[in-house]
Amino acid sequence: MTQIKSPLDIYKLLPKSNCRQCGVRTCLAFADAVFKGNKSIAECPHMEGGDNQKIDGQVVRPRGITQQQEQMLEQLKRDLAGVDLSAVAPRLGGSYADGKLTIKILGKDFHVDAAGNVTSAIHVNTWVTVPLLNYIITGKGKNPSGSWVAFRELRNGHIRQPLFEQRCEKPLQKMAEHDVDLFEHLLAVFGKPVRDIFSSDMAYILYTLPKMPILISCWMPEEAGMEARVNLFFDQAAQENLDIDSIHMLCSGIVTMFEKITARHGK
Repeated sequence: MTQIKSPLDIYKLLPKSNCRQCGVRTCLAFADAVFKGNKSIAECPHMEGGDNQKIDGQVVRPRGITQQQEQMLEQLKRDLAGVDLSAVAPRLGGSYADGKLTIKILGKDFHVDAAGNVTSAIHVNTWVTVPLLNYIITGKGKNPSGSWVAFRELRNGHIRQPLFEQRCEKPLQKMAEHDVDLFEHLLAVFGKPVRDIFSSDMAYILYTLPKMPILISCWMPEEAGMEARVNLFFDQAAQENLDIDSIHMLCSGIVTMFEKITARHGK
């Protein structure tokens, strides 16, 4: 029997019409509620009645996000056991010495040993560790193409697009509107300014991983009452170097880091 292990697995089964007849604003939010046990799939009026009980029985709900992350990391560490770190280092844009692979994330060195343990001079958390191990295990090491695409244009990106907008792009927009100088200072600390092909007011490239550049573009409002707009773009080769869930986690982590810095130093 096929198991449903995430809200996205449920979302794929839904009509994606956002009709709200289930009492929830979007199909994605409904899928999340079903996965958490707060809703039944039968509450979607567009689902075939005979399949609802079968689908509910296929949902595998984790006990908590912490346990889910721990299980994910343990599996990644097991998968890493079959990887020759010294052999993949050149392909991934890293270096190898003393039994450890060193990869730069936002300009900082992160070291990975054969057991999958990640160390750095700065704080190490899940939003770094999971994408980093996935990058090592599955990344093809494809060099950036120079062609920028939106998140939704990446493989399977359209499925996570609503969450990506809310968790990544909208918070950055609020930061820019609240204190544009601090926002640009943050981008300058972690990235480098570029002439944006999208004619934005400011644009910076952040090297989240050696072959995973992210372009953050910001358009400030021209008139009072209008909103700023912040969009993230990815090199087209990104989808060959990292899966969409890890890309989303990496971006969410960066935004969370920016939010914490802004809370400490903002106006």
